[in-house]
Amino acid sequence: MTSPAQSRLIIAAAERVKTGLAEQEALWRHGFTRRRFLAGAGMVATACLGSQLVTSRYAFAAPATGNGKTLVYVFLRGGFDGLGTVIPGSDPDYIAARGSMAIPNGSLLNLDRTFGLHPSVAALLPLWTSGQLGIVHAVGATESSRSHFDAQEQVERGVASPGTHTGWLARVLAEMGPGTTFRAVSEGVTVARSLAGAPGAIAMSGIESLTLLDSQPAMLTALESLFTGLDDPAGAHGLNTLKAMADAIPIQAQFPTPAPGAVYPNDGVGDRMADIARLIKADAGLRVATLDIGGWDMHTNAGAVTGDMANNLAALSQTLSAFATDVGPRISDVTVVTMSEFGRRLARNGSSGTDHGKGGVMFLLGGGVRGGLVHGAWPGLAPAALVQGDLATPNDYRDVLGEVAQRTLGLGSLTSVFPGHTYSPLGVMS
Repeated sequence: MTSPAQSRLIIAAAERVKTGLAEQEALWRHGFTRRRFLAGAGMVATACLGSQLVTSRYAFAAPATGNGKTLVYVFLRGGFDGLGTVIPGSDPDYIAARGSMAIPNGSLLNLDRTFGLHPSVAALLPLWTSGQLGIVHAVGATESSRSHFDAQEQVERGVASPGTHTGWLARVLAEMGPGTTFRAVSEGVTVARSLAGAPGAIAMSGIESLTLLDSQPAMLTALESLFTGLDDPAGAHGLNTLKAMADAIPIQAQFPTPAPGAVYPNDGVGDRMADIARLIKADAGLRVATLDIGGWDMHTNAGAVTGDMANNLAALSQTLSAFATDVGPRISDVTVVTMSEFGRRLARNGSSGTDHGKGGVMFLLGGGVRGGLVHGAWPGLAPAALVQGDLATPNDYRDVLGEVAQRTLGLGSLTSVFPGHTYSPLGVMS
């Protein structure tokens, strides 16, 4: 919603147009009321918060940099239980620590001699077998906090200290240079922290949301006149969203439904992931997309083969599997990476759940991934190998994200992307 100050400025601009331009006066008489306008202005602030685009008079396909590939960053918010998903099923320390929450070895989907997948992740097994899915275990930030807020800020900014205010993906985009209107999209109501400070980043709940109740050319022209020359952030937001709305029109006409065989969960998250696939298939110039999936902070009654964790894992695996089917051959130009702020503790707590831990799991999906492998060093779960009772983090998340960004988006040096970090790739990308 616009602020009272912004609304007053918008109304003042409307009055200037109303008294100075006869054509716009006619539009007011035909239903262009301030009430309807301000409803549209609320859409402006929501749809393009933080973007710095040009006016709607310019062409959709602005000169773009990049190699035509896309990085999709899925944040599993709440602390994803990697040890409950990619499981060292034969490890006696795992079995002893998890107790009734341990997944029986015979129920696991075999990956290699050490690990198996939780049975609810069955939808991902064909992608593992085909070499399109890779995994990094015991991964995280060596300086991690057990606070959700602090840990999320750290990993989404990509720095150990709190002094950096931009997100790691914003710095990736700065290295890449300009692109189309839809080069950086957060599927949701706000721009993701990882994109904080990125010029042109758009938050939207699907491409279909970028529309006004009345989108006739005369209406759009009048709105553009209202926002042009307005010395206030509302003016920039208005022009930004009009540009996005205009550029959304050709995309909205394409791929209205997922490809055959792509069945997303009916949970809202599936709709947003399907929208990312739609942007990719429509050649919208999408370079970076972000998506949040919550519900992973399971301190109580997480379950084992069945239960809350199993249900969430089934939805996640179905979403990723449907996305791979939906984009089809374009998966060769896409990399999906999942991230969480931290993992869970090895031991089950007294409420049949797990508390905040350290080492976690990242999934990597795409044509450029060295799939069918669990990457990185595995420290094991022996008491001497744990860090305050937690799985250690010998594999730094920045090395994984950096390699994915380099190989997918064609970046050079990562010095500005992860300042203060000495980059050491793990070989997760081909």
